[in-house]
Parts: sequence; C-alpha cells; structure tokens
Amino acid sequence: MQNSSLTAPAVADSGQRTGLSILLFAVGGFALLTTEFIILGLLPGLARDLGLSIAAAGQLVTLFAVTVMLFGPFLTAWLSAYPRKTLFIAIVLVFAASNALAAVAPNVWVLALARVLGALALPVYWGTASESAGQLAGPGREGWAVAKVYLGITAAFVFGIPLGTVAAGLVGWRGSFWLLAGLCLLVALLMWAWLPKLPPAPQRAQGERQTVILRDRRFIAHVLLSVLVFTAMFTAYTYLAEILEQVAGVPAAQVGWWLMGFGVVGMLGNSLAGRIVDRSPLGATVLLLVILAIGMGAVAPVVGNPALLLIALALWGVAYTALFPVCQVRVMQAGAKAQALAGTLNVSAANGGIAVGAALGGLVIQWYGTAALGYVASAVAGLAVLATLLLMAGARPRA
Repeated sequence: MQNSSLTAPAVADSGQRTGLSILLFAVGGFALLTTEFIILGLLPGLARDLGLSIAAAGQLVTLFAVTVMLFGPFLTAWLSAYPRKTLFIAIVLVFAASNALAAVAPNVWVLALARVLGALALPVYWGTASESAGQLAGPGREGWAVAKVYLGITAAFVFGIPLGTVAAGLVGWRGSFWLLAGLCLLVALLMWAWLPKLPPAPQRAQGERQTVILRDRRFIAHVLLSVLVFTAMFTAYTYLAEILEQVAGVPAAQVGWWLMGFGVVGMLGNSLAGRIVDRSPLGATVLLLVILAIGMGAVAPVVGNPALLLIALALWGVAYTALFPVCQVRVMQAGAKAQALAGTLNVSAANGGIAVGAALGGLVIQWYGTAALGYVASAVAGLAVLATLLLMAGARPRA
C-alpha cells in the first residue's frame, strides 16, 4: 500500500511534465513557423520600403526554403549530442535575434541574412522536438506526441500569420518582426523556467553515425515521398487566397477570414492525424492524400453551390493539416536509428516540396488559369498515392 501511494503521484507528476514539455514544444513551433511564413503577408510593405519589386521580395521566401532544405540535415546531425533543453532555448533565441535583425534591416541583403539565420535553426528544432516528444510519450504514442507538437503549425496558420499581417497594418512590417522577436524571447524564458531536463538522444552502437540511415534505400524513398506529398499540398495551397478571390468569388476583404476558417477546420485534421498515424503511417498517408485530392479537385466545379464549396474546402483543410505530422512520423519511423536527423530530413523534404509546388502552381496559373490549380494539385496527389502504395507493397515481404 505504501509503495502504491508513492508511485501514483510520481506517475501523475511524470505525465504532467510530459504534457507541459510537449505544450512548450508546440508553443515554440508556433513562434518559429509564424516567423517563417509571416513574410508572405508583409511582402508588399517591405518591397515598397526597400525599393524592391514583389517578385524580387518573394525570393526571400525561396531563400528560406532552400536554406532549410540544404543545411538542416547536417546541422541536426552535428548538434544532436547537445543537451536538448539548452539546444531548444538556443534555437528560440536565434529566432529572436533573427526577427530583431529583420526589424532593423536597412536593405534587402541584411534582411536576407536575418532570414538565413532563422532558416538554419528551424529544421534542427522540428527534428529534435519531434524526437524528444516521442521519447517522452513512450512506445506506441509517438504519433500522438508529434501531432501535439505540430499543433504549433496549425496555430501559426490559424492565428499567428493572419494576426501578424494585421499587426503590420498598424505598426508596419518592422513592427511585426519586433513583436515576433519579443514572442521568441518570451518562449525562451518559458522553456528556461518550465521545461524539465529532457532525455538525451538515443544511444547508438559504438561507431554508428546518424548518417547510417542515408544508406537505407527505403528511408530515402520515404523522404522523396514527402517531397511529392508537399508538392501536391502547396501547388494549390500557395495560391489559396487567389483561388478564393478569383475562382470562388470571395470578396477581397473577406479572404482573410476564409483563410482563418480553413485553418480552424484544419485543427480537426491534426486531431485525426494523432489518432490514425500510429496504426499505419503509410495507410494514413494514402487516406489523407485521397481526401486532399477530392477536396482540392472539387473546389472549382462546386463554386456555384456554397454548401458543397464549404464541404470541399473542409476536406482540403483537414487533409492538408493532418499530412504535416503524418509525414513527420512516417519518416521518423523509417529512420528509427536516427530519428532527429530523420525528422529534419523530412522538414527539408517538405521545404523542397513547398518550393516545387509553388513554382508548379505559378506555371499552372500562367498556362491554364487559376481554376486549373485544384485539378493539377489533385493529379500530383494521385501520383503520391501510387508512390505510397508501392512503398506499402515493398514492405509486405519484409514483414
């Protein structure tokens, strides 16, 4: 009796620390992802102030994605042995400095440097936070834990980016970066005060390097699948505001609210991902890609029916949001020998897909018009479904 009375509070306390840690990971992710994507809403203002064209200012987005893609895996492997709590606080402080530098940037070159600083740290955060959350949650609950961390992504799309854009109208684009710098400092302080000591990176056999997973062809196939999945997602999503305004006929003044509604519905997708991904990451990928293809492809044909349009956008939003954590868990499980590096490679793959999807979507608009975006994006999602089924078929003999 005495032992059980001592054990129960200890277990409860451990559960509370795990929940608090995962919550702090999500809050940190919210601040970092808002920093990454808020520039989409600030481009017109900063382009005017710095004497740039919109096209030239838009290259800041490409610069961020390419930096993440190229340097993330190497930095994660290099920093994987550092104490996790210290590493997370350092990353958030780098983002605070990056935002402050962006706020005072006198020209586009300094602004580009500020963006590169954040881009170098971002994939290290997502890779290590995903691995740490999975370690804290324990076997069989890794997908649930990663989905909770990825709530920070959903919250950034629903609240952070729209509110940051609104703030730019009140305090200017520099003011928005100052606000983000302050938010990052606050997150670093919360992590210092409340984040407990975290488990170190999993022990590996002597002489075994994290890069051993790069020799696994099946793991590489999972990474390439993420590139294809994110290409499908961002071929249309990059231009969702344009689709709403030009295809669905939503008044320009209301587009922001529709985007926020899209993100709110996406929260259901995050919950769905946490429920299904631990059972079968590849099966969950197929299911969500099918839903994504249906939602994206149905928007243009049903624009004359408001109820069907809302259903199509809801399907799109749920699948879009759910695919973020599902891809992360899928790649991390495929690279179980080095999950932090695997998670970072998935983030790099995602950014590669974002860049390719945005470019493909731009070409589709130029050649076929905005209304064709949903059809092309659905076709890419169909290719991703076929690739996923091939991976599933390849796994059966091994099982």
